Amino acid sequence: MAESADDRLRLLIERIERLEEEKKGIGDDIKDVYNEAKATGYDAKIMRQIVRLRKMKPDDRREMEAVLETYKNALGID
Repeated sequence: MAESADDRLRLLIERIERLEEEKKGIGDDIKDVYNEAKATGYDAKIMRQIVRLRKMKPDDRREMEAVLETYKNALGID
């Protein structure tokens, strides 16, 4: 029984390691796309913000924008 549990644990760890490698590869691919965008004149920092905004639910995004506007007004930022 212990040997099969050990095998199962080893297989799970190996799966995690493979997925971590894939995740790193995907991260590298995303970085390459941002670099390509930057090379063609786009602002990668703004693109990252847009990607974050697009992930948000519309109501959450509107709420965040309203709070941000309130804070900017309170600090006199245009």
